[in-house]
Amino acid sequence: MTVVNYRPAPDELSYTFGGRDPVLEVAPGTVVEVFTEDCFGGRVRTVDDLPSQVCEFPYLNPVSGPIAVTGAEPGDTLAVHFVSITPARDWAVSATFPHFGALTGTHATATLHPPLDELVWRYDVDLAAGVVRYHARRGDFHVELPLDPMHGTAGVAPAASESRMTIVPDAHGGNLDTPELRAGVTAYFGVNVPGALFALGDGHCRQGDGEVCGTGVESAMNTVVVLDLIKGEPTPTPRFESDAELMSAGSARPLEDAYRMSQHDLVTWAAGLTGLDVLDAYQLISQAGQAPVGNVCDPNYTMLAKVAKRFLGPATAYDGIHDRLRATAAGYRGNAIQ
Repeated sequence: MTVVNYRPAPDELSYTFGGRDPVLEVAPGTVVEVFTEDCFGGRVRTVDDLPSQVCEFPYLNPVSGPIAVTGAEPGDTLAVHFVSITPARDWAVSATFPHFGALTGTHATATLHPPLDELVWRYDVDLAAGVVRYHARRGDFHVELPLDPMHGTAGVAPAASESRMTIVPDAHGGNLDTPELRAGVTAYFGVNVPGALFALGDGHCRQGDGEVCGTGVESAMNTVVVLDLIKGEPTPTPRFESDAELMSAGSARPLEDAYRMSQHDLVTWAAGLTGLDVLDAYQLISQAGQAPVGNVCDPNYTMLAKVAKRFLGPATAYDGIHDRLRATAAGYRGNAIQ
């Protein structure tokens, strides 16, 4: 097992998918330990550090990478298994913004209401207890919430030499902001350029469905992934696989189009795996599926469609690579090449 460690310097962080040379190249099956900064680049540390004052647009939502995978070509699929996602600090932050989030007017949904206040919440991160501690800004209320670390942003370079801001989710991945992207999950991204050029960032200690205020509990992360390659099998939109479920992501505006994209992919994927007629698969997913929300505040919205694997019979996705990567993860011991 080859293990590589990558900790980017601040000036090595990227703010786009595409348009950037790889920071390193690894063979399929390599375990990569990577540090990722939070969406504010570590600049928001106290409740007095307003993002509009300490951050510089468009340098938000940095990702670590991109990492090239040897042999990856358009028409292949990159499999990314998340071994572990661990908060790198004992604090995390969240915020509201005047014109960002699901419950405020934006440039696309203009209103005459005054903009929301820009506020920062600082959370205490207690790894030993497995919680983050929420403290109200305008009152004495506080509560412990379970840690459920995830990555809001992960993906590959887009097609046609395109460069996309990291905040934009689309078919290449990007800022999907779904809590389903947690440890133990394998993500599948269609390869668009040689090497695939995988990058990730935007760690959250936890996040509710929808990322309603526009931010999760934002944290730097120490993350371990296994990068592998599925040759000759394309993936049209990001997909995830856990031990129990298959999931398809769709990103678009309006939200109903993101919903339709995710459902369409899951239905056709299920039909291909089981041999069912498309309308039979449509009926099955209609009755057995679920539809968790990703983000409802980014330039594109994200929806997921998911179904329990037990409802699909003996079919396995991508020839069972998820189980093989789980076995690789179980053998990981953390001896990295720096």
